[in-house]
Amino acid sequence: MYRVGVIGDRDSVMGFRALGLVVLVAETREEISAAVQEALRQDCAVLFITEHAAVLVPDELEALRLRKLPAVVPIPSTRGTLGLGMEQVKETVKKAVGVDILGFDRAPEGKETDR
Repeated sequence: MYRVGVIGDRDSVMGFRALGLVVLVAETREEISAAVQEALRQDCAVLFITEHAAVLVPDELEALRLRKLPAVVPIPSTRGTLGLGMEQVKETVKKAVGVDILGFDRAPEGKETDR
């Protein structure tokens, strides 16, 4: 049976344990890399990872995105967001529809505004 996992610093991820997720506390590059491998061993179909953890292992996460499972979803940590989650959504939408529909809109005055 597939599971859902979450990787990140203790303060950001411990609350997910109450929801029944596989919680993997990791902060250093080595710990995060090991946590990703543990999530794969535990058959996680969805893997939430804090943005602060994700920036430390970009190559591993890119390799996971080429696989069918797990789906990797960056989430903000207790330290805030780095914008990686929204950037990933924008890239996925752009690949699917061929244009960046989540980027800039034309404001009524003719100025471009960021959403």
